[in-house]
Amino acid sequence: MPKGKLVMPQHLAEHIEIEPYRGVVNVMFADAMIASTRDALILREEGRAPAFYIPFSDIYFDFLTRSTTTTESATGDTATYWNVTAKGEAAKDIMWAYEAPPENMRALLAHGAFDPEKVSIEAAPADDPKEEEHRP
Repeated sequence: MPKGKLVMPQHLAEHIEIEPYRGVVNVMFADAMIASTRDALILREEGRAPAFYIPFSDIYFDFLTRSTTTTESATGDTATYWNVTAKGEAAKDIMWAYEAPPENMRALLAHGAFDPEKVSIEAAPADDPKEEEHRP
């Protein structure tokens, strides 16, 4: 197996749900904001924790560099990864994205998801009074 390439088990495509998240999602690494959006998508997949996908336009790519890591599922969808450096700290493979997602995941095109074990993800639902503070 080539270095930097992981093969993931096939996921059950019929058990994937993608929906808009109503609220604000912020992603922090080493006290640096690396993403912030009101346009997140949430992916729910049977057997896995829900994942927020942030539009590329709301990700601060100044902190990110593309990794050599990719993952490929048995269905052929390939995820690419990014590393992060901020405030003197660094982490590998902190974010992933599908450059050519399968049809059932097409909404995730130009969106990235972050590893919740490597970043702090704060999600404030639209009905949360704290979210009102962020509105222009």
